[in-house]
Amino acid sequence: MGWFILTLVGIAAGTFGSLLGLGGGIILVPALFYLSSFIPGVPEITPQLAIGTSLMLIIITAFSSSISYAKQKLIDVSSAFLFFIGSAPGAIIGAWLSAFFDKGSFNLYYGIFMLFMLALLSYRSKFATGKEKQWKTTKTYTDVSGQVYTYGYSKPAAIGIALVVGILSSVFGIGGGALLVPFLLVMFRFPPHVAAATSMFVILLSSLVGSITHITLGHIVWSAVIAIAPGALIGGLLGSWLSRKLSGKWLERILRFVLLLIAVRMLWQGLL
Repeated sequence: MGWFILTLVGIAAGTFGSLLGLGGGIILVPALFYLSSFIPGVPEITPQLAIGTSLMLIIITAFSSSISYAKQKLIDVSSAFLFFIGSAPGAIIGAWLSAFFDKGSFNLYYGIFMLFMLALLSYRSKFATGKEKQWKTTKTYTDVSGQVYTYGYSKPAAIGIALVVGILSSVFGIGGGALLVPFLLVMFRFPPHVAAATSMFVILLSSLVGSITHITLGHIVWSAVIAIAPGALIGGLLGSWLSRKLSGKWLERILRFVLLLIAVRMLWQGLL
């Protein structure tokens, strides 16, 4: 029964993580805390173990969904590698900075930040007027409904944003997709489908780098990885498949709802 529940957790985390480009850590980390009794041979899950184990599982979700997104030609590969240039060192800096902050304060600040990102996403048309003229790199994309998107960025700005995302995601111990996707939508006007797919590929690259540190520190609960991995693999494929069935507007609506849930959860934990 325990393995079945953990597999369902993997499917849920993989599906929502892949669909929205968030990675799935937002579901996996709390699930590992609350369901530790179902994990064979693990009496207690520490924050370090939860984050390290979640990262290993995110690699599986990101890998399976990235393959599916690549077949759909939704991943902006050149942009993904550009963002990775900034997010990789940012994650290292964030890990170092995290030692200087209180965990309760992190949750509170993260919740406030997510509300800020939600506001930007909801009213992005008022913030983004005329931004296209400043982009050094401009691209277009037409979604399944026929809507044409024009998006782009300047490379220094893209790397700078990715650096900030890498730092904040590492400091707060939450998958960077929850920060990267809103930035892609608001700052650079990425189409929702392309933003989710590109974010998952960036998460795959970042997770591969970050997992090395967690493995060397012994922060991986391998029995949990084995139990949840099949569900994470299925969920990654399912999320990318569902993405084809939803319009860009519906993806944005779901993303706003998830960001609100994240903000409320982090604020609640920060105020306790």
